[in-house]
Amino acid sequence: MALVNIDSVLRSLLQKLAKLNAPQGIELLSYKRNRSIAVLLLADGKILVRERGYRDGEQVIEKEALPKFLKSTIKYEFPRSRKVRMYQLNNPEETEKVRKKL
Repeated sequence: MALVNIDSVLRSLLQKLAKLNAPQGIELLSYKRNRSIAVLLLADGKILVRERGYRDGEQVIEKEALPKFLKSTIKYEFPRSRKVRMYQLNNPEETEKVRKKL
């Protein structure tokens, strides 16, 4: 877990995602841990993005469309945040894990 500056979170996420394998992913959480964006790698080379917060939903997108999609999603879910929490997920079930709220 790391607190990452919102300006560099997209670059950090893409770098970490490139090093992961298919069932793994990255989860971004607000400082208070009440909103999240989970980016999970799928076996067919596509990416699953789960939003929990202002919007709740899932979308499967192509790798090429990920930076543009995440940029708008991060602005929507974390509008006034300066720092976000970044967790590495080893399997999709970890997104359902209850995290301590501040």
